[in-house]
Amino acid sequence: MEDKLDELKARLVEYKNLESAAWVLSWDQQTYMPAGGAEARGRQVATLERLAHETLTDPAIGTLLDDLHPWAETLPYDSDDASLVRVTRREYERQARLPSEFVARLAAHQARSYAAWAEARPQNDFARVRPFLERTLDLSRELSEYYPGYEHIADPLIDRNDFGVKASTLRQLFAQLRNQLAPLVEAITAQPAPDDHFLRRSFPSEKQQAFFLDVVQAFGFDLNRGRQDVSPHPFTTNFSIDDVRFTVRFQEHDPKDALFSAFHEAGHAMYEQGIAQALEATTLAMGTSAGVHESQSRLWENRVGRSRPFWTHYYPKLQALFPAQLGDVALESFYRAVNKVERSLIRTDADEVTYGLHIILRFDLELRLLEGSLTVRDLPEAWREGMRATLGIVPPDDRDGVLQDVHWYAGCIGGHFQGYALGNLLGAQFYAAALQAHPEIPAEMEQGHFGTLHGWLKEQIYQHGSKYTTAELLERVTGSQLLVEPYIDYIKAKYGEIYQI
Repeated sequence: MEDKLDELKARLVEYKNLESAAWVLSWDQQTYMPAGGAEARGRQVATLERLAHETLTDPAIGTLLDDLHPWAETLPYDSDDASLVRVTRREYERQARLPSEFVARLAAHQARSYAAWAEARPQNDFARVRPFLERTLDLSRELSEYYPGYEHIADPLIDRNDFGVKASTLRQLFAQLRNQLAPLVEAITAQPAPDDHFLRRSFPSEKQQAFFLDVVQAFGFDLNRGRQDVSPHPFTTNFSIDDVRFTVRFQEHDPKDALFSAFHEAGHAMYEQGIAQALEATTLAMGTSAGVHESQSRLWENRVGRSRPFWTHYYPKLQALFPAQLGDVALESFYRAVNKVERSLIRTDADEVTYGLHIILRFDLELRLLEGSLTVRDLPEAWREGMRATLGIVPPDDRDGVLQDVHWYAGCIGGHFQGYALGNLLGAQFYAAALQAHPEIPAEMEQGHFGTLHGWLKEQIYQHGSKYTTAELLERVTGSQLLVEPYIDYIKAKYGEIYQI
């Protein structure tokens, strides 16, 4: 069995090497590649994704897994070897249903579609990217059809990122969330809005970068094993546990964009850097799910980065860096400004209270697209109507409407956005467990110290990679199933105090 396990690991190293090479090319396309390289880049990524898929789905790996399964069953469930066999078998069976030709075709299309979106969004030109999105919808449906027996066409897409989660479950969960958030938004926006005019002053990007790099290193992000770059849409990727990249975008007259994007993406990146080295180059060397990953990015962005203890320490440093812009602004005014609740157009800029409504809208639209009750042609108008009904605001154009998120244009339609809302809920439960274990965490934040929180998260979540399902990890860490209440309780307490409601 040891020889068979070694052979499995060696084959997985080849698979992960090919996957990582494809991710390097995708990272380069979104950061430094000239626009003219899109067609060739699509071919290159398609070739690597096809080879990676063929490597993972080689029948020899299936034979190894069959041979190893009885032996792995005798090991403790949470051992690295038992987990490797269990998780690899799940991924092997999932990927083996997909023809290599389809994997290559999808990857090539996604690279071309991303390039079209990167040109179309600044020009507010949905017509430019619409044919690509229609093709993406076709491919998304085709992907689902390789997994017959699903309850809803979106289920196989959701399962790829949040294993075991179904559209029906999410519909019920999001209905609860909407019912809690919508009246809260009404109550808060009926109050006088905090003054945030000072955040529209000029904040040079190089100084913004100096500040947030100092912060994310204090959080625990290791710049010797990672880096930060710029892209049209912030994202995090990793090529190994020791090479994790994240990006931001800068706006001179809105420093919140880069600062909170950096905190958010650093949460993703620290998760990847915190995976145990013993899991490197295996199917376990990745986060548990999209929802758990988002729990970490949202936790560091909001529970830490938008908290009063955090800014008690860091606001004087930010003022010192921007004396002309913030020298006349008190800490409390700044704290209220960065926690301003408003009916806004852009998801990535949304406050904690309205953010979930942005996600629910996208989830609803992609289900309708997959079901066939909504066409891509009618999507911009459906987006506008959905924003009006959900958030009481209508985008003036497609650039800040249906074109704002990269996900449908660089991936599939369905299966991704739910992770953001699940992340808010999971993050609330994880953070509550961290505070129960270490009540001193907020006081340490006031001193600019984050080692206790980071260490707890690494021990409880990061180091395990994808050994556990989301439900298993949540039970291990919190002793509970997924709940809406902890997140809503947090939101009501924080914003009730800010807005005196």
